[in-house]
Amino acid sequence: MQPKNHSSTSEFILLGLAEESDQEILLFALFFCMYVVTSVGNLLIIMAISYDPRLHTPMYFFLANLSLVDFCLATNTIPKMLVNIQTRSKSISYPCCLTQMYFFHFFGIMDSVLIAVMSYDRFVAICHPLHYTTIMSPRLCGFLVGGPWMFSSFISLTHILLMARLVFCGSNEIPHYFCDLTPLLRLSCTDTSVNKIFVLIVAGMVIATPFICILASYARIIMAIMKVPSADGRKKAFSTCSSHLSVVTLSYGTTIGVYLCPSSVRTAVKEKASAVMYTGVTPMLNPFIYSLRNRDMNGALKKLFSRKITSS
Repeated sequence: MQPKNHSSTSEFILLGLAEESDQEILLFALFFCMYVVTSVGNLLIIMAISYDPRLHTPMYFFLANLSLVDFCLATNTIPKMLVNIQTRSKSISYPCCLTQMYFFHFFGIMDSVLIAVMSYDRFVAICHPLHYTTIMSPRLCGFLVGGPWMFSSFISLTHILLMARLVFCGSNEIPHYFCDLTPLLRLSCTDTSVNKIFVLIVAGMVIATPFICILASYARIIMAIMKVPSADGRKKAFSTCSSHLSVVTLSYGTTIGVYLCPSSVRTAVKEKASAVMYTGVTPMLNPFIYSLRNRDMNGALKKLFSRKITSS
């Protein structure tokens, strides 16, 4: 027998970020600019890494995947919000809501795991430089990227299957600008204990565990850097890692606040503010963080632009 969808709600209403209609024009302009910058910045990084053979290394391979994930993460949420503001329609169908939630968790988990993978790459490069090419083989790099794609897909699908069994028979208004897990669980009029337990388990696996691994990696990295005899060598090593630490702070600082803090501490305003950070601000800033202080990336971008101008 086919399982029945017991939900009596055919659509949800995304209340968005603005409390007053006058604020929506400003939000539309702000998020439209953020999305354009995010798309252009991340796609340029992917193109620069693809075209420049000097950047065909594990570090830039992971960076290209992170840029792809950041672009997809922003694309999953911001365009829908912009359309809702433009059309004055805040509704989203039940299947579309679940689809958006699936891809949000899919790319969100990928983002978290990839940042941890990049910290491991920096750990090997600084603490074991002589064995770097041997350890970070193409096979291992493929596994470190392909594994998270499969794992993220499985976890996201499980979230959706657990959500599909719930009944929504009360209010259909979501105090958010996209279909996130925690606001939807509050709307259900059935027992959500299984969903909440699974959320905590997943948060421990894809947020807490990678974050602890990152802290351990950088503790070893700092110890190794302090042993470098020359001041220039220490400065170069710190410069290489500072951009990654900035991304770690932005990404994990917001997600930990949403998924690991007690529900009594979280509010709808805090959840929306954190969501703006990891769906809009962080994907927009990542290209600048990784390119502004990276000579190789700046050189590759200049070559890419010069090639486009020449071909034109």
